[in-house]
Amino acid sequence: MTTWPAALDYPPMKAISPIPNLVEQVRDALLNEIATGQLQPGERIIQEQIAQALGVSRQPVQQALMLLRNQGVLQDAAGRGLIVTPIDPNHVHHVYQIRAAIEGMACRLASEQKADQARKQGAALIEAGRKAVASGSVAKMIAADIRFHEFLYGLSGNPLIGPAMDAHLTFTQRAMGEVLVQDQSPRDIWDQHAAILDAIAAGTPDVAEKLAREHLMQASRFMVSRLTELAAKPDDKTTDAA
Repeated sequence: MTTWPAALDYPPMKAISPIPNLVEQVRDALLNEIATGQLQPGERIIQEQIAQALGVSRQPVQQALMLLRNQGVLQDAAGRGLIVTPIDPNHVHHVYQIRAAIEGMACRLASEQKADQARKQGAALIEAGRKAVASGSVAKMIAADIRFHEFLYGLSGNPLIGPAMDAHLTFTQRAMGEVLVQDQSPRDIWDQHAAILDAIAAGTPDVAEKLAREHLMQASRFMVSRLTELAAKPDDKTTDAA
């Protein structure tokens, strides 16, 4: 007869803090600098300068840089080190294709399961988004957009959607920043967001999925068009020299 050992008596464990850890804070700070144009495409990333500017050691900076490299925001430089990845419009289109498929599903699930929550909490996000646009702040506009889409992931009830979309949302912030920094009159996407939310709140999954897919593919076409225009635009230095 097999005798199983008694259950192990583990010592009390310390609760995990929900506050983002230092590596995540450094990553978010770097991503914000890139998205708002403070760090330009092709610009070399110097760990020591970042650590000094943020008042942290090099270790969290190094880990944050590796996260951004893995998510396509940074890439290996010639020789050694990292640079800000230049935006490839084709990659932007591919990211939005994936987002359209998965977020369409998320909105369908949300409409089937969390219509009440969408009605109760969604309006505040829409209002915050409109205020962000009115402020003219690129950082606020990007943050409001990301919060809205993360809210949709939460409404879906599928805990795998958020983590699966993390890298794509990170790259989206990078691409949005590239366009928003250049556009004096940014495209207002909050009417579309409100329509998606209304469809979820109304419990109409077919409509919610359709609107989400259309919203993201329209965003893809706009982003690719603007990024292509910006890539073809003469550099200011070249224009001055001519």
